[in-house]
Amino acid sequence: MPMTLEELAQACNARIEGGDPTALLTSAADISSAQHGQVTQLTNSRYNKYIKGSAASACFVAEGFALPDVPPTMALLVCADPEMGFIHAITLLHPERHYPPAIAPQAVLADTVSLGIGVSIGPYAVLGEHSQIGDHSAVLAGAYIGAHVTIGKHCRIHPYAVIYDDVVIGDHVIIHAGAVIGADGFGYKFRNHQHIKVPQVGNVVLGDHVEIGANTCIDRGALGSTTLGIGSKIDNLVQIGHNNKIGRHVIMCGQVGVSGSCQIDDYAILAGSAGIADHVHIGQGAVVMARAGVAGDIAAQTQVFGSPAKDKRVAYKEQVALSKLPELLKKVKYLEEQLEQLQPQTESR
Repeated sequence: MPMTLEELAQACNARIEGGDPTALLTSAADISSAQHGQVTQLTNSRYNKYIKGSAASACFVAEGFALPDVPPTMALLVCADPEMGFIHAITLLHPERHYPPAIAPQAVLADTVSLGIGVSIGPYAVLGEHSQIGDHSAVLAGAYIGAHVTIGKHCRIHPYAVIYDDVVIGDHVIIHAGAVIGADGFGYKFRNHQHIKVPQVGNVVLGDHVEIGANTCIDRGALGSTTLGIGSKIDNLVQIGHNNKIGRHVIMCGQVGVSGSCQIDDYAILAGSAGIADHVHIGQGAVVMARAGVAGDIAAQTQVFGSPAKDKRVAYKEQVALSKLPELLKKVKYLEEQLEQLQPQTESR
């Protein structure tokens, strides 16, 4: 939605320096590509090089941020937190799509489905018996909602997401395309030369403001619940096994794999491709770095790296030592040759 520079500054609690307050802003862009009519941000001096030739009409910066070579056509939007100011600007200039309250004629709803006020159900969506959809939520085309599922208010279930029976979802939850919530956990017992499936009869419970990325899978508990706390954000292509207890505001990046029965405390971060063994406890605010393999508990507020994962400072020292190994082997070989040359002289004495 286009806005004047003055309107955007007021909405984002920013002060205008330079430029034309009546200039029209139509969209947002990054600092390296922003054009006339667009707003951008600059919060790191490494990107100052893009300012001199930039055609952007406005740029969010922090109070006291030194910025040389500002083009005369660019206005600065000075505020206490330019990143949050820019995020708010994006939401204003690129408003989220809203789905009108309606049930598509191609949708399939069981007779016992309960719908709140202003709910939108897309074409070919399927809602099972006794499922409940809260006010102003949207279930988009082709999504499948099982029986006895509860979805809160202001949620969005994107196309072809699958939510199995008995799942409980809080308010303001986003589930992206292809995600599977509540499939059976991976549990078997080996008897008589075969794998016997352990029945998976629990469920999944997602707290408010959780977001689940595309093609992510969260398994139901074997007996109890697999839970994700308020505000946790899960990236695409993540696997979360059964019975996990994941706290509030946890971040899991792409291709993370979490085995069963783990406890991951509030504000923990699991970076891309990290792998977590079963029955592991990851403490509050801990950071598991990319591609780390975690086989044991991780203390709160620590950062681990490597496989097996260990304190990142120790792991980095080991990596540096390994990088020196070829040169060390050369030196060892040289010393061995020198010893072989000295050996005849020693024997002759």
